Amino acid sequence: MATPRPDPLDPLRNAIVQQVRAAFNQGKVPETRDPPSDDALFAKDSPIRMVHADVMGMMIGGIRGLFLQMLHPAALQGVLDYSNFREDAQGRFHRTAQFISVRTFGHRDRAHEAIARVNQIHRKITGTLPDGTPYSAGDPRTLAWVHIAEASSFLQGCLRHARPDMPRAEQDEYYAQMAVIGRALHADPVPTSVAEAEAIMREFRQELTTSKEAREIAQFVLAIRPQGFPAALQQAIAAEAVMLLPPFARSMLGLHRPGLTALPARATTRALGRTLRWAMRQ
Repeated sequence: MATPRPDPLDPLRNAIVQQVRAAFNQGKVPETRDPPSDDALFAKDSPIRMVHADVMGMMIGGIRGLFLQMLHPAALQGVLDYSNFREDAQGRFHRTAQFISVRTFGHRDRAHEAIARVNQIHRKITGTLPDGTPYSAGDPRTLAWVHIAEASSFLQGCLRHARPDMPRAEQDEYYAQMAVIGRALHADPVPTSVAEAEAIMREFRQELTTSKEAREIAQFVLAIRPQGFPAALQQAIAAEAVMLLPPFARSMLGLHRPGLTALPARATTRALGRTLRWAMRQ
């Protein structure tokens, strides 16, 4: 059997992959990388793995999800009281990306270990809201908002940039698979379909609040320029995240729907998204 000829584009593809990994690892290319496991929590071609494999959709969805999470008083207060987000924003994003990767693609044992560590951390995060109400990061309802903000944002990022024609049945399956993670993290309620996700989002509206701190964090996130990441690209990603927010969330955070600037931002992120999918294909 003839030996396959090397693809002349492999050096370019590898260079792109290394640059992306460096951006997610605080400017450094990791020496080792765990390959996707055949014994992960989810099958190789399942919706959750397809959604979470799209780098551009996940970057945009990650920012959108953070914006939404900051509208919940307890989620916001936990960040203010316990996180060094402002001093180590890129590190926070890196650790979150690692957790998502392990629980989606890693061996199921590693996924369960990572989830157990997060649950242990949540049990230690307690405090008091400005109005005197006690809060806990382990509260199932607070975790439910964090979960729905994250899940809906990742799916929206994928629908906008990778699979706008994803069948509704696959979107439902994505939520059902994410519910496995949500329940393991003790979130309640967690949606198992698009319809349930939309209903839970509506239900939470009365519990969300706007605040100076939430708006400040939103502006801080928009101004972040990760090491090794072109500033223009980060601005385009942030603009897309703002565009995908529900109107009520943009209003509460003091953000404005991008106007004419949304067109070049979307063109930029879509073009790079196609390049990343080409470069990082398995």
